[in-house]
Amino acid sequence: MTIIPGGVCAAKGFTAAGIHCGIRKNHTKKDLALIVSRQKGHAAAVYTTNLVKGAPLDVTKAHISDGCAQAIICNSGNANTCNADGIQVAEQTASLLGAALHIDAKDVVVASTGVIGQPLDITPIQNGIPALVEALSENGSAEAAEAIMTTDTVQKEIAVSFEISGKTCTLGGIAKGSGMIHPNLATMLVFLTTDAAISADMLQKALSTDVQSTFNMVSIDGDTSTNDMVTILANGMAGNDEIVSEGADFDAFMEALNTVTVHLCRCIAADGEGATKLLECAVTGAKDEPNAKTIAKSVVCSSLLKAAMFGADANWGRVLCAIGYSGAEVDVHKVGVSFSSKSGIVKVCEQGAGVPFSEEAAKKVLSEDEIDILVTLGDGTASATAWGCDLTYDYVKINGDYRT
Repeated sequence: MTIIPGGVCAAKGFTAAGIHCGIRKNHTKKDLALIVSRQKGHAAAVYTTNLVKGAPLDVTKAHISDGCAQAIICNSGNANTCNADGIQVAEQTASLLGAALHIDAKDVVVASTGVIGQPLDITPIQNGIPALVEALSENGSAEAAEAIMTTDTVQKEIAVSFEISGKTCTLGGIAKGSGMIHPNLATMLVFLTTDAAISADMLQKALSTDVQSTFNMVSIDGDTSTNDMVTILANGMAGNDEIVSEGADFDAFMEALNTVTVHLCRCIAADGEGATKLLECAVTGAKDEPNAKTIAKSVVCSSLLKAAMFGADANWGRVLCAIGYSGAEVDVHKVGVSFSSKSGIVKVCEQGAGVPFSEEAAKKVLSEDEIDILVTLGDGTASATAWGCDLTYDYVKINGDYRT
């Protein structure tokens, strides 16, 4: 498997675009993205577990109920959530795009991100769709990635090539996510494309399985959003024998999918609102996987631990505290904790108790922009990884006037 350029346009038959259509007041920021497959393919998606859901999610769920789609359109700047006419606007968006692309509106995935509770005027989208379609390009992934950003500071995209039954296949993706991110489910917008041939059922199985150890293991601020969705389109243009069951081909597809999603998880966590550091908590020696996941997520979700990481303070007691209230089955007297980065590793806890360490060395380790929190439990052989970020002054500044 090889990482390649191209994002969502790396796979055969996919084009993308991003433009400013007028939803956002800032004319320098793109606010409408489009991804299109040359031919109709299979589609799968997973959605936020928040009971308050954006209208586009309901529309998309209905549109891909047959397991098929051909295009994805997403606006930023307005979430189209808690609006009386939200469904109507989302359906109208799909109809307008369908007409412009000469495809069935039911084959359009619709997504929105931005402020909740403000009406979304269809006029900018209606006026912008012709230019959006005109801008479609095999090099358009970066523009689409830019157009779905809200408080993100960097574009997030990746693609990989891999082999299935002697055929070269490609899987790529773009994502947005910086704040209002917390399990479960995939609390961000992620759009994935592949030219691998895979049945709709197996595509859904692959995605639903993968998110449990990737996007469900990311937390920025403990808030599960309303519009979060991960969608994948598979057009089969790589020419491999269609994957219709588990086996070597499905395993190869899952490996490629996981490579892409883990990369995007790390990008999202590193770009948390106001963040200066990516935190990765790796738990080993757990009784079972559910306990490992519970502990890893509890650690990266701890506001006190996140604040300590911002200050490069090796306050390891906050790790133990997060483990203790996580609800996981664990013998706290066996717990070990180390902090690691490119500057080295420092052990701070062993057998549930502190050990002597150099504060100066710890400060150096924790001053890097990527920090690993290594937790050993001694209860079994299960492991899990979760991703988060530090908690900074800027998080409050960003969210203090997010709407105004």
